[in-house]
Amino acid sequence: MLSAQDLGALTAFRRELHRYPEVSREEAATAARIVQALAGLDPDHIVTGLGGHGVAAVFDGAEAGPTVLYRAELDALPIRELSEAAHRSTIPGKGHLCGHDGHMTLLIGLGRLIARQRPARGRVVLMFQPAEEDGSGAAAVVADPRFAALRPDWAFSIHNMPGLPFGHSALKAGAVNCASQGLKITLTGKTAHASLPETGLSPALALARLIPAIGALGQGGALGRDYRLVTITHARLGEAAFGIAPGAAELWATLRTMADDQMAALRSAAMDMARTEAATQGLGIRFSHHDDFAASVNDAQAVAHLAHALDALGMPSDAGDLPMRASEDFGRFGQGGTRSAMLFLGVGKHHPALHNPDYDFPDALIPLGVQIFHQVMRDRLG
Repeated sequence: MLSAQDLGALTAFRRELHRYPEVSREEAATAARIVQALAGLDPDHIVTGLGGHGVAAVFDGAEAGPTVLYRAELDALPIRELSEAAHRSTIPGKGHLCGHDGHMTLLIGLGRLIARQRPARGRVVLMFQPAEEDGSGAAAVVADPRFAALRPDWAFSIHNMPGLPFGHSALKAGAVNCASQGLKITLTGKTAHASLPETGLSPALALARLIPAIGALGQGGALGRDYRLVTITHARLGEAAFGIAPGAAELWATLRTMADDQMAALRSAAMDMARTEAATQGLGIRFSHHDDFAASVNDAQAVAHLAHALDALGMPSDAGDLPMRASEDFGRFGQGGTRSAMLFLGVGKHHPALHNPDYDFPDALIPLGVQIFHQVMRDRLG
């Protein structure tokens, strides 16, 4: 069990992380702080540079057994924090406004307990993953050749969740987070003098047609298997000048589905529609894909282990509002035969929402998250 001294040190650590946020793929200093904190816990192995700046600490049990991985995220957000707290961000325009500083602290807290008593069997991997916010991190970690030696039988994660009562968990088997992907469509024609637009080739009409047409491919609705949502997030036409008829345009859309195969179908439909429109107007076209999140699907057996831990600790839980529209790249760890599950741990009904500029992870949540992870470890590995 964590002592008062542990909780004081973990709170200080969490606030230190909060002061120095780093965004996706830039988490070098954060990773170094994690390595320094792990070194004092005497893990059997520390692997660095996984999929970018990822860090994994391995604690071996006394006997052979399954591998259990716990995941936290290293990255912060490119959002200016609005706070008067003494531990507020010192980096202009960046902030830990999703609670990843707290998630990292949970794993360090679990590591403290493991350092005092190793599991009876198997091994524990504490995975500090880079670049969750842009969807690239988990995929890069799993694709790293060194991950093969760490591949777990079980993977668990906790995400804090404003809007839920403090200490109340949302947990269910099946899909819990949507797949999503950013699609950027670039249309190219030819600029002209604004007085002679007929001498050029403007993409204005194609852009005007594509905005409502692509948006209509996914209009939301109930979060079932056939759920589709397309959100037009940005459009640009030509230059900011009155003397130039436009020769290029961009359209950005976020595609969202409940299942990965539905994402492939939605993406193809959007791209086919854009190609047809570009061909009709005689325009060039190219595509790029961004922020690619696979759907997160909780394995039923992994959920059962989390539920058992919550029951043993007397912590309330239900399905809450799951599944949710938001995306999470933890689902990548559930591919390749690993049984994985994430639970959402309430921070309070009236707490500022995730990604809000005044969000801050509540330190009182640290012992609850550590207890859940530790109970799962004891149940699985003794």
